[in-house]
Amino acid sequence: MVSVPIIEVKHLYKSFDNQTALKNLDFSIQAGEIFGFLGPSGAGKTTTIKILTGQLVASSGTATVLGNNSQHLKENIYEHIGVVTHDSGLYENLSAYDNLITFARIFKVNKSMVDTLLRRVNLHNDKKKLVKKFSQGMKQRLILARAILNHPQILFLDEPTNGIDPGTTQEIHQLILELRDSGTTVFLTTHNMNEAAKLCDRVALLNDGKIAEIGSPQALSLKYNKKIQYKILLKNNTAMKLIDSEETRGKINWWMENEELQTIHSCEPTLEDVFLEVTGRNLK
Repeated sequence: MVSVPIIEVKHLYKSFDNQTALKNLDFSIQAGEIFGFLGPSGAGKTTTIKILTGQLVASSGTATVLGNNSQHLKENIYEHIGVVTHDSGLYENLSAYDNLITFARIFKVNKSMVDTLLRRVNLHNDKKKLVKKFSQGMKQRLILARAILNHPQILFLDEPTNGIDPGTTQEIHQLILELRDSGTTVFLTTHNMNEAAKLCDRVALLNDGKIAEIGSPQALSLKYNKKIQYKILLKNNTAMKLIDSEETRGKINWWMENEELQTIHSCEPTLEDVFLEVTGRNLK
């Protein structure tokens, strides 16, 4: 039995005045998947999220979320969706606790969940502090806590770690993986290819409003691994990178037989390398 996609996009276009932002997008996402939508600023990532969440209307094509056309999402559907974007507002003059309590009442969620979530995003010790005194990283974690307060089936994350310190980024990554493991589907936009490789089950590479490639990070890296290379470290600490050849394989065998090989790693291209290969441009 074929499972029904939790998100499905077909022949999607979006134009603003004379500029086409999205061009014939086609993709689907299964339940419990972290799907990365990757590309540089201006590629169309945020526009896609806004269409999927009913904030924008597509020029043509269709987008369905939980089996419903995204242009006609009703309140009962929004109860199963969480959204984290740069303009996800917080009540700056309320405490972190009061911010979440406000939304707990809206979603009819037991208020005990507020303390649970504040601990989960490491904000419990600051729960009485006014949000306007929070750092950007603290605000981002609070927005994420608010977005998952109602146990959403789908979580849209638009550049969730942009401008955040490495420690906080790692905490958010762990939370995203825990959410995936508990059954939440995650739609993640990012220009950070290392983040995508670490988190995503599949990725779509977006360039100038079009999908250039789609697949798992590993599959894409292997597909574009046109020049097989090995990183070698010998026990005398000599490091080198060698292109695969009969001569290279002979050397590796000799080093192994003589116990001189300390480490060996294959050198598949990164997602950033793949993006450059398929689009001819860097992510910056």
